[in-house]
Amino acid sequence: MDIFVPDRAEQGFVTADGTAALLEGSAPFSHPAGVSAPQVEPSRLRSNERSVVVNGVELVYERFGRQQDPAIILIMGLGGQLLSWPLSLCEALVREGYQVIRFDNRDAGLSSKFDHCGTPGMLRMLGAHSFGQGLDAPYRLEHMVADTVGLMDRLNLEDAHIVGISMGGMIAQIMAARYPHRVKSLVSMMSTSGAPDLPGPSLKLRLRLARQRATEPRAALADAVRSIALVGSPGYPRTLQELEQTLMPQIERGISPDGTLRQLAAILVSGSRAALLPQIQAPTLILHGEADRLVPVAAAHDLLERIPHAHGDIVPGLGHDLPPSALPRMTDSLIAHLQRASEYHG
Repeated sequence: MDIFVPDRAEQGFVTADGTAALLEGSAPFSHPAGVSAPQVEPSRLRSNERSVVVNGVELVYERFGRQQDPAIILIMGLGGQLLSWPLSLCEALVREGYQVIRFDNRDAGLSSKFDHCGTPGMLRMLGAHSFGQGLDAPYRLEHMVADTVGLMDRLNLEDAHIVGISMGGMIAQIMAARYPHRVKSLVSMMSTSGAPDLPGPSLKLRLRLARQRATEPRAALADAVRSIALVGSPGYPRTLQELEQTLMPQIERGISPDGTLRQLAAILVSGSRAALLPQIQAPTLILHGEADRLVPVAAAHDLLERIPHAHGDIVPGLGHDLPPSALPRMTDSLIAHLQRASEYHG
């Protein structure tokens, strides 16, 4: 099985300088989650959901379309789950002749949680990252790349179009560079190279992100609505009812604020991908909102300069979300990219 396994700190946390460390009270582990068989109760899975174990991690996924059609793998961002990818987008891509796989990353949705590793503090993480200090994380983005490649192996997919949003875009970038034979094309949405000189979110937004996240459903909904008010799309506003219809099924299915913090730690400890990006040879689309306040649009222009064969689509009025009214515009952009990729591969 063609799996990339990082060569350091497999027995514990990975620090910024590559040395191993353990959070107090956490136990060493030889496999990231140590899962050998599916653990999710079948009753928790919706009718089209399945689970597989990859590298000791259980991943829950959903597959649409005919299995003989070209595959698209959708990789979600920080704290998101497979439901965060709109069903209408998946169905539109299936109508164009693709099969679509969306899945829960580790530490999100119904996939394996790393609660045994402890929970890094948000303020401590951001402070350590800002001042170049050592940072603890139970896994790196490279582990999440290995999850995606392993899922493809379990689904008998030799290659696929890889579409990642935000953190998922970071995972997709690494995958395209490390596994060129598995990536037919790359779509990096609302994402960044992680280059340290790029502008970041405002102080107000950073402080908002540092707040303790609620777990009670109604409080979690209010939290999510406030976050979207800060990072969402001014050109594609949503009503409170629309937000509730989108967010409540995700909250009821299962959220993990601690898992989100561990994913953030993975982003921070993995560092910049700037030196890796020129290795990407797959046809690439950089899709970004001009009004993105979480990952400012300068990140998109930076990616376009660093990745060969990259096309850009900067959407006016789009922020850091997937509002329903913007989906036709974004879907058209994805389909045009997939057609270019098909022509590229002949």
